[in-house]
Amino acid sequence: ARSRGRFYGTEPEPRQGLRPGHIPGSFNLPYDMLYRPDGTLLPPEGLKEVFREAGLDSRKPVATTCGSGVTASILALGLHVIGHKKVAVYDGSWTEWGGRADTPVEL
Repeated sequence: ARSRGRFYGTEPEPRQGLRPGHIPGSFNLPYDMLYRPDGTLLPPEGLKEVFREAGLDSRKPVATTCGSGVTASILALGLHVIGHKKVAVYDGSWTEWGGRADTPVEL
């Protein structure tokens, strides 16, 4: 759910001590892509399209992440709306993963 720039390491992280990049094997979908211009959630067909374009394989389990676990919940809600059953929210998200020296990171 993080911005593309933070995900790919081209923007600085807002919290000191976090490495740039993302969890290996993950794909980027900023949470605001799930909203209509009026701030309401896209309808199920629109959500399916957004997730498909982002790279979701609907046959696989998904762990949503963001900077701190909050906006990852929006992605989990969207996945629930489209009927994806195997969804978890990584509540530590990038604050935990990116703040550790022993976790792998991709740019």
